[in-house]
Amino acid sequence: MLPYSAVIFDMDGVIVDSEPQHEQAFREIFAELGYGDRHGIHFPDYYGRSDRAVWLDFIAAHQPPHPLEDLTRLKEDRLLSLLAAEEPIFEGLPELVGALALQTRLAVASGSTHSVIQAVLAMQDLRRHFPVVVSAQDVVRGKPDPDIFLLAAQKLEADPSGCVVIEDSAAGVAAAKAAGMRVIGITNSLPAERLRDADAVVRTYAEISRLLLPV
Repeated sequence: MLPYSAVIFDMDGVIVDSEPQHEQAFREIFAELGYGDRHGIHFPDYYGRSDRAVWLDFIAAHQPPHPLEDLTRLKEDRLLSLLAAEEPIFEGLPELVGALALQTRLAVASGSTHSVIQAVLAMQDLRRHFPVVVSAQDVVRGKPDPDIFLLAAQKLEADPSGCVVIEDSAAGVAAAKAAGMRVIGITNSLPAERLRDADAVVRTYAEISRLLLPV
């Protein structure tokens, strides 16, 4: 069992199986804007990063007439509709979170907006387990910069060196390591090779339980 004082969860790809819905929402909005298959976005490059990163690259490439705020709102509204219809919380995640919450403080540090985080954590009553929630909206620099994890640790009143982060993306692993934290990478979105910089790489939530919970 790894020693730690707090556990910080990424959300998309860790708590909720939402990468397909993020991509679908973007694709639908791109199509409605008239860009269809010529939007030029390779979605795996943005795993773990914020919607803002996607839109800034899209705007730089295509110069659409719509302001960033309108594009962000359109995509977020579409995503919320998709998530509400499916509620794709990963199997085994609620049990892991519930067990960890009995023995340590937990946080969510997500590249999503607060509206999306709130909607996801309302599923299966997950919000009650997380006293701290941090969004990309709360920091200037998103992942792979460490700011979001450092802010989560500050709000948890935990030393970064005592925090364990659970991540599914290379950008998230890099951000957590830059924050001086240990990282468990779970292969929900990327193969183990892409998560090789994590302190441990797992395939299941049962493996995380064995690393973090007493036998």
